[in-house]
Amino acid sequence: MATAVFDEAFQWYSEQWAPDLPLGEWWDRLATAGWSFPKWPEGYGGRGLSTGDAREAERARVAVGAYGPPKGIATFLVAPTLMSYGTPEQLDRFMPGIVRGTDIWCQLFSEPGAGSDLAGLATGAVLDGDEWIINGQKVWNSGAQHAKFGILMARSDPEQPKHKGISYFMIDMDQPGVDVRPLREMTGDIAFNEVFLSDARVSDANRLGEQGEGWRIGMTTLSHERDPDNAGSGSGFVFGGSDLGGTVSDYVAAVGGHVDGFALAMSGGANRLLDGVIDEFNAAADPVRRQRLMQLHTLRKVARWSTERSMAAVKAGGQPGPEVSTLKVIGAEISRRTRDLGIEAMGPNGMLSGNGTPTGRQFYAYCMFTPAMSIAGGSDEINRNIIGERVLGLPREPGEAEQRSQPWSALPRN
Repeated sequence: MATAVFDEAFQWYSEQWAPDLPLGEWWDRLATAGWSFPKWPEGYGGRGLSTGDAREAERARVAVGAYGPPKGIATFLVAPTLMSYGTPEQLDRFMPGIVRGTDIWCQLFSEPGAGSDLAGLATGAVLDGDEWIINGQKVWNSGAQHAKFGILMARSDPEQPKHKGISYFMIDMDQPGVDVRPLREMTGDIAFNEVFLSDARVSDANRLGEQGEGWRIGMTTLSHERDPDNAGSGSGFVFGGSDLGGTVSDYVAAVGGHVDGFALAMSGGANRLLDGVIDEFNAAADPVRRQRLMQLHTLRKVARWSTERSMAAVKAGGQPGPEVSTLKVIGAEISRRTRDLGIEAMGPNGMLSGNGTPTGRQFYAYCMFTPAMSIAGGSDEINRNIIGERVLGLPREPGEAEQRSQPWSALPRN
């Protein structure tokens, strides 16, 4: 049944949408009208709508067949964090480029010696007048080779305990002190990078939040990364740049021609692929596989229920809480079960990759990406710790309390 929001959005899309529009012009129209991300505030690509009304707006867009807004690290992680902690000046500077797709962002959190123990990060930030000098190394930075800006956690006070001496910055990636080195993963893609920072500079005006508040802000970023209802995720998720002068149809064809396991995982497209594989190979006729299908179906229902609980917590507290770690763990388990069931159903075909194989290589790409679901955004082990300690109230790891009270400079490091 149509609602007032659906009718308004449907009329707007019907009048404004055309596949031969330049991509940049289309994204500008969406942002100006507030249909880019309807849940976001007015003036920043949104209309301040409720979750339900935002879904009605999305339903109208799909009904018209219009292409959606830009999706990437900028919309997925940067924007929601910026809207929580940014000053009006920072919002006015950075949000227009995010919602219009002109500025690509990356995330500079993990380090070779600080992955699961992110609070142990060693990249240093030293204040020099009204600028910070940054030195250190980051790794697993998705899309850093394309990024104009990066969100960066760095240690601004090594004499504070490790969780309290971190500050959060928005750094310009296009400067001599930033060296981005791409890494090729087993999918064949180059999505990740390592980034070396050598006397790189960032203005104090681009520090997000107060000095030493970086850990809390970083956890906000990660809570949005684990939130399945994040408005900035979804289909069309890309890390690279876009030809804003080309037509939308050309861009859609280019993006669609690249089989991306990450995009399939983020958009829920893997569910559709599995359904097709099950039908093609009549896998439901086997009682064992039928049982596994029902187990997967039950997990999906649990995930939907957990999502509703998480959304209720967001409404109460304004941003995702530790409960989203439950969704992250369930999502990783669903991914593994989806992969295993699909490969089993295809039999020998599950070993093949190519355009002539089942699903045209898409399921293969998803399978190669699946291990990342248990690592990215916090490993399963870390998320289980969060659930135990911050949701269930269980005791922390032995010795952690002592570490939290000691200066970071005095802690042992490998």
